[in-house]
Amino acid sequence: MKGLDGKVAIVTGGARGIGRAVAERLIAEGMCVMIADVDTQAGSKTAHALGPEDTVRFTECDVGEKLDVRNLVAATLNAFGNIHVLVNNAGIVGGGDFLELKEEDFDRVMRVNLKGAFLLTQAVARHMVERVKAGDEPGAIVNMSSVNAVFALPAQVPYSISKAGLSQLTRAASLALAPYGIRVNAVGPGSIQTEMLSSVNRDPAARRTLMSRTPLGRIGEPDEIAAIVAFLASAEASYITGQTVYADGGRLPLNYVVSTKD
Repeated sequence: MKGLDGKVAIVTGGARGIGRAVAERLIAEGMCVMIADVDTQAGSKTAHALGPEDTVRFTECDVGEKLDVRNLVAATLNAFGNIHVLVNNAGIVGGGDFLELKEEDFDRVMRVNLKGAFLLTQAVARHMVERVKAGDEPGAIVNMSSVNAVFALPAQVPYSISKAGLSQLTRAASLALAPYGIRVNAVGPGSIQTEMLSSVNRDPAARRTLMSRTPLGRIGEPDEIAAIVAFLASAEASYITGQTVYADGGRLPLNYVVSTKD
């Protein structure tokens, strides 16, 4: 992708799944990547697997903790000297019956998925603005939203709300940072082949339900989402900001179900 070679990115939730695929793609594009995750063992293992220390490193970070966010930014600057791209990928699920949902469970999901993205966006944007004022080129921020920012999941109320909030954070931040040329966009995946979806794959009935709402007739792959992130981060998307690109196999336009193969 144009404009990524030699640049530096932070990828949160980068130890596995979509986050790992994003980190791997950005490294393949010539970027240096700081992987951030709460899972120290998995994060360190992933960083070691993806490249040498002068290309990829790992920092433990709870994105909902302001001090951790500050330390992540400092560690990235110490390691690589700059931050050109931020990928807010860290996210968790949690819910249950709406009438029985506990306040602490609601807060836990919102803290990571929405507050964490806000804290990191603000912290990294402050650095980017300083660099722009010093004559450096603007950076880019990519948030990981979901089709569930649009659809409602009654058993995953905090998750749905957090992703809807993340889409609005994308729009608001894009307007706030546009005067500096900093672009803020999001990707909204549908059903992607990750650990989170593994239980569905093992349940034939659940898989049929999933396929019935997916016109392309298959589950997406993490590297397909990573390709969109790389594009949005690159100079090839230089006139795109405040947008969410939905990669869902055609689910959003669908107002019926499609036939499936058993």
